[in-house]
Amino acid sequence: MRNAALVLGLIGGIVGMIVGFFSYGYTQAVEHFGEIEGLAEQVARVEVIRTASLLSPLLAIAGGAMARARALWGGVLMLLSTAGMYYAFGFNVFTMFPIAFVGLGGVLALAAGKPDEPKAHF
Repeated sequence: MRNAALVLGLIGGIVGMIVGFFSYGYTQAVEHFGEIEGLAEQVARVEVIRTASLLSPLLAIAGGAMARARALWGGVLMLLSTAGMYYAFGFNVFTMFPIAFVGLGGVLALAAGKPDEPKAHF
């Protein structure tokens, strides 16, 4: 389960980076060039979008990388990333895979206990 969490966190984080690049770039372009009514209008929460564009993929990749050694911390980071992506970008055709991959990776990391240790991470 730890390996699956690692892979899902990394893949979801990379796809989330692509969503983040476009989201941050969109807000920057509308700010620089101005709004085009009916085509390109500024979002209501610019700072939330920009912050989530950076932090959510970062947390997903960091959580995925930590999933093998520190499953609890990695799982919590991945679930925070999932919540950030959902809050900032919503659930749509572009975010469904990063949200699903990172969320599943976080759940798998939390569910994984080391079989060779006498106690799990809880």
